Amino acid sequence: MLIAGDVDGTKTNLAIFPADNEPATPVDRMILIEPSILSADLLRLGEQAKAAEDAKADGLQIDVMDGQFAPNITFGPDLVRALRNVVKLKLDVHLMINEPERMLIPFADAGADRIIIHEESCTHFYRVLQSIKALKIEAGVAVNPGTPLEAIQEVLDLVDLVQVMTVSPGFGGQRFITSQLDKVKRLQQTLTEHHVKIPIAVDGGIHLDTAQLAVAAGATVLVAGSSIFNNTGSVAQNMTALRASITK
Repeated sequence: MLIAGDVDGTKTNLAIFPADNEPATPVDRMILIEPSILSADLLRLGEQAKAAEDAKADGLQIDVMDGQFAPNITFGPDLVRALRNVVKLKLDVHLMINEPERMLIPFADAGADRIIIHEESCTHFYRVLQSIKALKIEAGVAVNPGTPLEAIQEVLDLVDLVQVMTVSPGFGGQRFITSQLDKVKRLQQTLTEHHVKIPIAVDGGIHLDTAQLAVAAGATVLVAGSSIFNNTGSVAQNMTALRASITK
């Protein structure tokens, strides 16, 4: 597979052309980048969120953990509300909590544009996704490294995004699990076969070396934390470098 692209300063447009033994039809995809505030400097969160917006990020991912479903405790609706007052970006709330249905309305009221849940975290998976859609916001589903794609097969017609976890939920800065690239490829094939047109996000360990691998596998949304928010470069510099890495 050969990848060509250009960076227009806003979004990266990639045309993925097949190798000689692949189908002859090219697939045009727009690649979105969502910085994850889990790796941001919390003392400067508003400033860094605005810097991400100024650098043409396509959204912000807010990782919500309860210390039970995921081994960390992070953010609540008040933080989403605060960010909503600072940026106009899509706020993507990733609920890594048990019984997420309890928190749908508070996060929607706070300004979430999309809520992502895990199949393992709720008893009535389909119903919770329906409840999210009833709030007039987008619904997403995340798939953990050890979770088979079959677990979400019956909800693909309901969700607006599937997010493949390339790390285990809990902490930023983890190593990218390369075995999940095959899952991304299989997911893309499944969506194509079922004529479902929704984005595939990849979350975890996304940096200059792994972003291109994720895109080549079929990802159209890159959730990146420590490669955007760090001490080695500004948010703008890091966003530019990450976009450039997926055009090589």
